[in-house]
Amino acid sequence: MLERIARLTLGDAPRILDVGCGTGQLLPDLGRFGAVTGVDVNARAVEYARDRGSADVHLAAAESLPFASGTFELVTCLDVLEHVGDDLRALTEMRRVTAPGGYLLLSVPAHPALWSGHDVAAGHARRYAARDVHALAAKAGWQPVEVFGFNALLLPFAALFRAASRLAGARPRSHLLLTPRWLDPVLERLLRLEAAAVRRGRPVRRGLSIIGVFRNPSRDGGR
Repeated sequence: MLERIARLTLGDAPRILDVGCGTGQLLPDLGRFGAVTGVDVNARAVEYARDRGSADVHLAAAESLPFASGTFELVTCLDVLEHVGDDLRALTEMRRVTAPGGYLLLSVPAHPALWSGHDVAAGHARRYAARDVHALAAKAGWQPVEVFGFNALLLPFAALFRAASRLAGARPRSHLLLTPRWLDPVLERLLRLEAAAVRRGRPVRRGLSIIGVFRNPSRDGGR
């Protein structure tokens, strides 16, 4: 994600908004690129983010952001949109607070066919196909820069596991809780290999996640 941000033309002192910042874990990394603001709907998460040193964090929903139009050069919304009741309204609101020519970096879970108890336990409202992301962003007025898959190496394993869980009638539970700790370094290594391929300009078409970079059209309609 950070490598993608580094490639964007954000200007000398960009203002960055992280929508759904949670406890603020990503805010220090985003701070490498400019002045960062966070927003989250969870009051306890906002309080925790402030306690850990992120002063500019606000309690608000993605569908109703408490900022003036055109405030930010970059908006990030990472693994958040799938939790939002009205995702079109949220994307429209994010575009409203983005300056003309500014960017949105978005990630969502892919493949509606993979819906399982994991999604229920995680509080997801939906999973997305790439065409859904394109259509939804376009309806909100965003111009696509690139949309690609991620977590491709884990896709076949996740698909098999979730299919087996559905057949077994397993109760809703996050599959992240079922991963043994000894497997974490292996999974991390796989993700690092995929990230390196993306950095070399070889993004995959399909994965467990969809990553999208979009631009808010400038006032003259140019890119």
